[in-house]
Amino acid sequence: MTNGTAALSIRRVAIDTFREHVAYLHRDCTAVRAEGFQALSKVEVSGNGAAILAVLNVVDDECIIGPTELGLSEEAFASLGLPAGHAASLQHAEPPASIAALHRKIAGERLSHDDLHGIIRDIAGMRYTKIELAAFVVAANQFEMDRDEVLHLTDAMIAAGRRLDWRQEVRGGPVVDKHCIGGIPGNRTSMLVVPIVAAHGMLIPKTSSRAITSPAGTADTMELLAHVDLPFERLAQIVRETGGCLAWGGTADLSPADDVLIAVERPLGIDSPGQMVASILSKKIAAGSTHLVLDIPVGPSAKVRSMPEAQRLKKLFEYVATRLQMQIDVVITDGRQPIGRGIGPVLEARDVMQVLENDPGAPMDLRQKALRLAGRVIEFDPDVRGGDGFAIARDILDSGRALAKMNQIIDAQGQRPFDWQAPPVAPLSFEVAAPADGVVTAIDNLAIARIAQLAGAPKAAGAGIELLCRLGGRVRAGEPLYRVFARFDADLEYARRKAAADPGCRVGEAGELPRDFTAHPNGTES
Repeated sequence: MTNGTAALSIRRVAIDTFREHVAYLHRDCTAVRAEGFQALSKVEVSGNGAAILAVLNVVDDECIIGPTELGLSEEAFASLGLPAGHAASLQHAEPPASIAALHRKIAGERLSHDDLHGIIRDIAGMRYTKIELAAFVVAANQFEMDRDEVLHLTDAMIAAGRRLDWRQEVRGGPVVDKHCIGGIPGNRTSMLVVPIVAAHGMLIPKTSSRAITSPAGTADTMELLAHVDLPFERLAQIVRETGGCLAWGGTADLSPADDVLIAVERPLGIDSPGQMVASILSKKIAAGSTHLVLDIPVGPSAKVRSMPEAQRLKKLFEYVATRLQMQIDVVITDGRQPIGRGIGPVLEARDVMQVLENDPGAPMDLRQKALRLAGRVIEFDPDVRGGDGFAIARDILDSGRALAKMNQIIDAQGQRPFDWQAPPVAPLSFEVAAPADGVVTAIDNLAIARIAQLAGAPKAAGAGIELLCRLGGRVRAGEPLYRVFARFDADLEYARRKAAADPGCRVGEAGELPRDFTAHPNGTES
């Protein structure tokens, strides 16, 4: 490593590089030639005792960066914490200490406890480039990790971040949470489970990710009602005040390596079982949860498509959770179709508020699934007899206590205006109609989700799909199956083309209906 360049003047470059530090040098900068810097190399930027690692980009346009300046992307500028114009120096960064372990994983080898802890430390320290991160994600997906590798990966993710501690608040009682592995459009049950369980008097610090491969995540939807970007200290304060929260985990620094990996998994569309288990459990344990209800939907177009696959994943979650001293209740649910009517942040928020308000038009499937899951969480309460949770949850929802608790949580997180009775859906729309008389025999979760994404969800919050049919429902030719909303003409056209090629809904005879995978002795009632 060299002693670094002569001082350069920091310039803030208004480019969002999404969880990657990027530095910019002009091609005529003397440092480029003198130090042998090349584009995409890893460099260390330092000044006034602060330092960050960044990926170098070389530019030719002096409007972006001058020969005596050092440009920093928005993320890099914020992380370094020095003002524009301050002097900084640049030097070659040492390769990550764990790079040899990464190469072994790329070759298909099994990694040890120390290997995975080293990789995650380097990822959390921003020592990996996006290319190296992608290599790790792909290798871990291609050469599936065994259960001990998943355990070590989860433990490493927890160790790399901060942890919340609720022992004083619960005095030996459970700190609970609920999570779904995803893959089912709609399905916004967490936003109902949290206020129900918190109203019961249990502590439920719910942190969620944003959408990875779906049209909306819990954080994307909750963000319409309240602020979700909560710093660590504020999140803890809100949970102590209200008993729960619905926050994005990214700003709380609870599992920072996971947030970096998600930024790579999202564009690749990768969500391997090992990484999924490590991601979910590391966030839950870091948030201080001791008990977790996990929802695994099973269906022909869900993430998990067979009962044997669901049982394998269930056992992996149980193995890792048990060894990390977390009690887990895995619930295998019906994943044959979306849950609720709305797909996309605005439409999903409307569904949630309809259920909380006990509106007669609320989607019954969303209500019933949320009550079932909330009941399972409530049964972690040592004072509740097994099997009584559903009735307790239903009473809390019907009485309005869940709505009052949700309003308290929203106020604590910082309320945002949202009229669920007149939700701000995107202005452009089209309908997809039934091609013939018959019964809806299939609703493809993947196709429906993709159409909603092409329409602009979740980035355009009002974009998405309003589902007008249900599996097994009778329809007539020309009757709308669903309505697509988009903010921009181009998005509407993309969604229209996709829906024309594959509408995601099939109409046929009742005998063609797929069986409910969860009607199995080891299914939902296990």
